[in-house]
Formats: sequence, C-alpha cells, structure tokens
Amino acid sequence: MKKQKDKEDCAMVIIDQEICVGCGACVKDCPGSAIRLEEGKAEVFRSCIQCGHCVAVCPVDAVSIPEFDMEDVEAYREGEFSVCPEHFLRAVKFRRSVRNFKKEIPDRDVIGKILEAGRYTATAKNMQDCTFVVVREQLSEFKDLVWQEMPGIIQSLRETGPDYARAFSYFYKLWQRDKEKDTFFFNTPVFLVIASENPLDGGLAAANIENMAAAKGLGALYSGYMMRVIRENPVLQEWLGIGEKTVSCCMLLGYPDVKYRRTAPRKKADILWK
Repeated sequence: MKKQKDKEDCAMVIIDQEICVGCGACVKDCPGSAIRLEEGKAEVFRSCIQCGHCVAVCPVDAVSIPEFDMEDVEAYREGEFSVCPEHFLRAVKFRRSVRNFKKEIPDRDVIGKILEAGRYTATAKNMQDCTFVVVREQLSEFKDLVWQEMPGIIQSLRETGPDYARAFSYFYKLWQRDKEKDTFFFNTPVFLVIASENPLDGGLAAANIENMAAAKGLGALYSGYMMRVIRENPVLQEWLGIGEKTVSCCMLLGYPDVKYRRTAPRKKADILWK
C-alpha cells in the first residue's frame, strides 16, 4: 500500500510503460536520482524538481509532466539549433547599451517572443520563479508615479545609499526644470522589470532576454538606478505587482535610434589559470 502511495506522490512525472524501452537514459541523467529501472522499465519512485531532463533525454518520447504544456516541447533535429561560435561571439561583442530609442512601440507578440528566452533560462532548483513585468501601455502612469515618489525615495536613500541620494537628487532637479530630461527612462517605449526569489535567476534570464531582443532588432539598457528606486519604494513594488520577490533586473527596451558600426574596445580579460 505504501509503495502505491509513493507512486501517486511522484505522479508529477509520468513514464508511459508501454512506450518505455528501458534504455536507462533518464535514470542516468536525472539530477535528483528520482528514476530507477524496475523489471526493464523506467519508473519515478520519488518526488523531483520537474527539471524535464527525463523528457528531453528520452529517445522514444515516453515521458511527460502533465503539470506543464507538453505541446510546448520541441523535438531535436540534427544541426538545426547549432550556433556558430564565431557568429555568437561577434554578436556579444557588438551589443551596446542603448539610450536612444525610436518612438515605435514593439508589438506584444515581439515582446512575448523575447520573454520566451527568459522563460527557458536555467533557474536554481528549477524554481522557474521569475516574474516578468512589462510596462508598456501604462508606462506614462508608471513614470509619473516614480517622480511622485522620488522625494521620499531620496530621503530614504540618504540613510541607506547616500551616493544614490546625491545622484537622484540631481536627476530630480533636472526633471523639475525640464520634464523631457528623464534620466531614468530616457525615451524608452518599454520598461521591463524582472523579479525573482533568487536574484541570480533573474540576472541569467535578463542576459538571454537581451540577446533575444538583439536578434529581434531591439536594443536594451540595464538600469541599476531603477532597480534601486523600486527596491527602496513599497508603492512602486505594489504597483508592479511583484509581491515579496526581489527586483533582480530592470531593463529599457525598444528599437534603437542609433547605429553602431563597429565593436567597442575592452581591456584584456582578467583570467587566472590554475
């Protein structure tokens, strides 16, 4: 009876016994050692983190995770997804932080495709805990709220981050004199906030999102300033709807109104070989 209950508890991963060929690939590749061979067939015998390795490695498509959309799973085709190392490095070298955007607002479908790169990014313990807040239609409302809250944010930062307080005070004075001088948002049409339980998860997702944005013809700017602004202000956190999660990245997104014609120079890498 207990064995049956254990199997029910592990029902988050299903292995079709009629299709399974007992090759053991899923057993060998399971990070949590939650799968074993029993009478020549693979079976899940304890709960796991649903990383999906078993789904991805099975040669006969016998594994599924009902909690997820299995229609979203794609089959591998030899050579189709390979990336030329030289092209990839060149793309990385050509990325720039964009601070000048066209007025054109990227479509929801375009932003949705870009966020797919974030959704598929690795997360600690497969938490998949990133929340992506796309401020697009209500960007003007959010900007107004940021400037409305800025005096209180500056006052708070005088205790927690005096360097930020000085910089933000200057930005606020500029904005008071000329509302077009928005040093936090520039002229971005889309503002993205990534929140997560583990800040590293959000940071990794942001890197993939930026690469996908570039592939879609968009430019991006990471905003450490806005991260600090939002972290300092519960009103902004509530407006964004991120709950108790930590703001792990803020990013401006849009079609760049500038063309970079070559890569920028960089210092030699600081590498220690041991």
